[in-house]
Amino acid sequence: MNVLFEDNHVLVVEKPAGVLTQDSGSGEANLQDQAKAWIKERYHKPGAVFLHAVHRLDRPASGIVVFARTSKALSRLNEALRSKDTTKHYYAIVCGQPKLSQATLEHYMAHGDHSAKITTQNTPGALLARLSYQVIATTHDLTLVKIELETGRYHQIRLQLATIGNPILGDVRYGGQPWRQGEIALHHCVFTFPHPITKGRVMVTAAAPASWPLQPALESREAPPPPPLPLE
Repeated sequence: MNVLFEDNHVLVVEKPAGVLTQDSGSGEANLQDQAKAWIKERYHKPGAVFLHAVHRLDRPASGIVVFARTSKALSRLNEALRSKDTTKHYYAIVCGQPKLSQATLEHYMAHGDHSAKITTQNTPGALLARLSYQVIATTHDLTLVKIELETGRYHQIRLQLATIGNPILGDVRYGGQPWRQGEIALHHCVFTFPHPITKGRVMVTAAAPASWPLQPALESREAPPPPPLPLE
């Protein structure tokens, strides 16, 4: 467990690529069960541990996942997400080079059968998807971008980048070139949220995997993690 932030109300950990966020019903190992076991051992809890993911990451992606440790924290963090009182930033390595060095993407999306598609506003079940990206570095066939996610739709980042002709490295589902088995180059790197009890702003950071391509450009952009906030 790479614990990024912890107190009596919130647990924030880093999910490795290839690991499920929560139990899918398949019985496979998942981050939520691992985090429960970590809490149980750390605090010698004799009974069941309450822990619930506030948001999910796709299995092949990596990065920050926030868990609520109490029902009150879960309710308040869910409300913060609904009211857009949080910020989410991601790194991604995409195939090719985007036509624009920075842009805001807006599409309507629908999903089913474990994939998503671009559709029209009038399609039943369609939802608005919006994100902004900025190019950080490029090579002849790959580009590193930083993304601010404004809406949290199913496979949103993956589909929107593929739609502009720049699928994520490893994301063969949406047209990306093969990379590592079970991984895509998408990493949740910064998450800010209001603490569910103190109401103070909490910012958590997670550096992109050291083995990624374009790592020197990443290292020059990433600031050291902020110190833990003093919480009651």
